[in-house]
Amino acid sequence: MASTVARPGHGPRAVGGRTYGRAVDRVSLRALNRTFLLRQRLTGPPCPTPEDAVAHLVAVQAQEPNWAIVALRARVPTLVRDDVGRLTAERRLVRTPLLRGTQHLVTADDYAWLRPTAQPVLDRLTRATYYRNETEGIAPEDLVAAAREVLGDGPVPRRTLAAALAERFPGRRGTVLAGAVEAFEPVAHDPGTSAWGSWWSRRTIGVARAEAWLRRPVGAADAGRLVLRYLAAFGPASVMDVQAWSGLTRLREVVAGLGDRVRVVVGPDGSELLDLPDAPWADADEDVPVRFLGAFDNAVLGHRDRTRILPDEVRREVMPGYSMVHATVLVDGFVAATWEPEGDDVVVRPLRPLTPTERDAVLAEGETVRAFVADGPGEVRLT
Repeated sequence: MASTVARPGHGPRAVGGRTYGRAVDRVSLRALNRTFLLRQRLTGPPCPTPEDAVAHLVAVQAQEPNWAIVALRARVPTLVRDDVGRLTAERRLVRTPLLRGTQHLVTADDYAWLRPTAQPVLDRLTRATYYRNETEGIAPEDLVAAAREVLGDGPVPRRTLAAALAERFPGRRGTVLAGAVEAFEPVAHDPGTSAWGSWWSRRTIGVARAEAWLRRPVGAADAGRLVLRYLAAFGPASVMDVQAWSGLTRLREVVAGLGDRVRVVVGPDGSELLDLPDAPWADADEDVPVRFLGAFDNAVLGHRDRTRILPDEVRREVMPGYSMVHATVLVDGFVAATWEPEGDDVVVRPLRPLTPTERDAVLAEGETVRAFVADGPGEVRLT
């Protein structure tokens, strides 16, 4: 188990003319890596339930349902594949457009403040040409009112909503209008979009008004809370890291208002990182286990500067394009391979030479992951 060593403070530290908490000596890359793994619950005490894991991570990228479940399994060893679909059906978890405008899983409790906090990101999305060409001349409140007449207490298939909006606003593409509604109006997707093995198209996704589906009101935005929760799971991190993860901008002013609830840590390259004063730290020389992460995992996408977990020399192989982030294998705490299911097998593609001991550890952990994702007998293959 990773140790949690608190770093000594050395008095207030000014950043951009403002003073944030207490500073520490420069932290090494390995100490930053081990601490990040600990904060992500990839080492140390695991999260007891998937709901706890989603809450700890604030929101889990869920564009592809199976990969979101694999991501949670890395933090909750007792997870079974049906847990996430069940919790979504019980309305304790919600799949919805959120951070960076992409689909995420979030707890019902956090949705109430996180959705309005992310609203500027979603508003910015609707100003893109794709949406603007169809929504120009339509007041957002008129579009939302028309959608609410269709949605009722939902969920309603997105294609049904699109058809109704195309009839209400002739000459406009209903599918685009339906997408704009999900940005303007707090919504939840039907539980089937979070279940293991779900196969659906964007047109068949069921959409419900969040307040009706969750049976509770949406509250007020709280950007300060977002920053503090982020640092608990992703810190230490820079303001730019929080912005890259959330899609929000102008968070430096928010951080300034947090006062001594944050402190400064000097990163491996001398950059100034923010952290919680009492957050746990891990030792740089801590041995860490092999971990298999899903595609688009929070641990890989959680920062602008990803070198704490993703070496620059393998970044392009992990992220070959704008819209792809491969599933990865952490060896000695850093991404050292990619992997994917092939039938009932798991295929691992090392990105650097592995020692015999590392190969054995990858094969052993790979078999536990294969047993989780596969439906029948198979093997783990290193290519």
